[in-house]
Amino acid sequence: MSSRKELANAIRALSMDAVQKAKSGHPGAPMGMADIAEVLWREFLNHNPTNPLWADRDRFVLSNGHGSMLIYSLLHLSGYDLPISELANFRQLHSKTPGHPEYGYTAGVETTTGPLGQGIANAVGFAIAERTLAAQFNRPGHDVVDHNTYVFMGDGCMMEGISHEVCSLAGTLKLGKLVAFYDDNGISIDGHIDGWFTDDTAQRFESYGWHVVRGVDGHDADAIKKAVEEAKAVSDKPSLLMCKTVIGFGSPNKAGTHDSHGAPLGDEEIALTRKQLGWDHAPFEIPQNIYAQWDAKEAGQAKEAAWNDKFAAYAQAFPELAEEFKRRVKNELPANWAAESQKFVEQLQANPAKIASRKASQNAIEAFGKLLPEYLGGSADLAPSNLTMWSGSKPINEDAAGNYIHYGVREFGMTAIANGITLHGGFLPYTATFLMFVEYARNAVRMAALMKIRQVMVYTHDSIGLGEDGPTHQPVEQLASLRVTPNISTWRPCDQVESAIAWKYAIERHDGPTALILSRQNLAQQDRTAEQLANVARGAYVLKDCAGTPEVIFIATGSEVELAVGAYDKLTAEGRKARVVSMPSTDAFDKQDAAYRESVLPKAVSARVAIEAGIADYWFKYTGLNGAIVAMTSFGESAPAEQLFELFGFTVDNVVAKAKELL
Repeated sequence: MSSRKELANAIRALSMDAVQKAKSGHPGAPMGMADIAEVLWREFLNHNPTNPLWADRDRFVLSNGHGSMLIYSLLHLSGYDLPISELANFRQLHSKTPGHPEYGYTAGVETTTGPLGQGIANAVGFAIAERTLAAQFNRPGHDVVDHNTYVFMGDGCMMEGISHEVCSLAGTLKLGKLVAFYDDNGISIDGHIDGWFTDDTAQRFESYGWHVVRGVDGHDADAIKKAVEEAKAVSDKPSLLMCKTVIGFGSPNKAGTHDSHGAPLGDEEIALTRKQLGWDHAPFEIPQNIYAQWDAKEAGQAKEAAWNDKFAAYAQAFPELAEEFKRRVKNELPANWAAESQKFVEQLQANPAKIASRKASQNAIEAFGKLLPEYLGGSADLAPSNLTMWSGSKPINEDAAGNYIHYGVREFGMTAIANGITLHGGFLPYTATFLMFVEYARNAVRMAALMKIRQVMVYTHDSIGLGEDGPTHQPVEQLASLRVTPNISTWRPCDQVESAIAWKYAIERHDGPTALILSRQNLAQQDRTAEQLANVARGAYVLKDCAGTPEVIFIATGSEVELAVGAYDKLTAEGRKARVVSMPSTDAFDKQDAAYRESVLPKAVSARVAIEAGIADYWFKYTGLNGAIVAMTSFGESAPAEQLFELFGFTVDNVVAKAKELL
């Protein structure tokens, strides 16, 4: 029977050997946190390596994702589908052990981590999802949702501003099933952190409303176990375990220094470390008795089997709830979704209204919310402006079974929390702020795109059209930035119909997030045939056309579609042949087949005018270098919207003039 220290040393050996073989990586954190990981994974974590997607498993997040060999070692040792060959292939092309843990690559990795602080944010999302799902589905005597979220985090996570945003909210929401382990080793890449990080972290978290366990010896299994038990006994507060550790534990010359943080230890130091740890095994060699004590497959299968029995009893007592639960955790849409959502779109087309697309979005949320109990919406303190609440909205701070989150002024935290909610399963999260403030949320937006996970991101006040708030609030470059980010679908609808279709597209999409770019000002509804209505979802379509081949094509989005139509009418009255293409989503259009793209933007027509109150450079993709672009080449100004549109050339006369220059 191996000692606990030997079991932890297996993690240390695998981590230092893999980093050394790859000639890059971070051995220090895995070696320092190995004892904590051994206690958590072997004594507390409820999981099943043979079914990593078991619905009621505990969630584990490695927020300090640079220490990725820690989670890879844990997954391998406990019996997940991660053979030793993959650990030996650490950081190599197409391996299941990339430099930072990546969602979708490795069974058992719950989220992509690496950008520090976002892992703890995702973990807050997991904990919110668990508690809300439990409140919606559990019934007396039937707790089918009952699991914990555990997260490891380091000094870097503590320093990143996002940790303040999300941990503050977690305390306010009293997320008692969230347990964070702080790897308090005092070292970052630059060296000893006491030159730049002297916060009283315990007091900070206590002020958030967390339960804090101070002074945990991160190398004493009994102390760690006692701290976890204390944390699990507190049900009305998230817990932070302040674990004092030595980075690179076991290395005679590099332990406790930044030399073990982000570089291989070196062959000579590894040999000395093996000797100091009493680890007499070759690289990537784990004795069978250690494997046997780590193996969690049998125990995991038993835990899931017990839960299956519990769920069977639940299904017998509450059959409709059980079916709805299964649908929700599979992220499947309701059976009536397709028909009812299409009916709503057709009703809008038949009943024109001149409203802001942010209001049209709210109407879509209202209609679709009645079909989708999985909605878990929220806004960063802008609900009255973003218009993200609907008649069925119930804030989770008032009703645990609710469906709306008041995130406060926390755009970055909000977006990363919603990523965690998506990854947990059972919910369709949507978030909201002004388009300008996507800048605060940017890296979490990118992470959603990188992981290809569903989140609907509502961004209102989409242009200089918001007016008097001025250039600090007027987005210019944000649309282009979203559009060039892989896996994000970006929609800027021109009226209530396109807004509803954009929402429908976002809800039906499962391979990435969708950004909805919405106006503050009212937009006229456009007339459409049934064919045009069907083509909106293709990202671009011919809205107005001439007989035969057009001389000029106007391409526009959002509020500028009205300008394009006005220019079309004026040129048509003069006997010229013109076409208007509404392009609410460039990425959706780019995915269409070549024949459809040619039918909308024929190559033979080189005279093209793009019109959008966003940055000009993006549109050369569709106009060519010889086309004309009516767009922004500078920041905005503070003035009423109508004055700004005229100042920056967003008038029918200017659009017509640009077209005539081409003709």
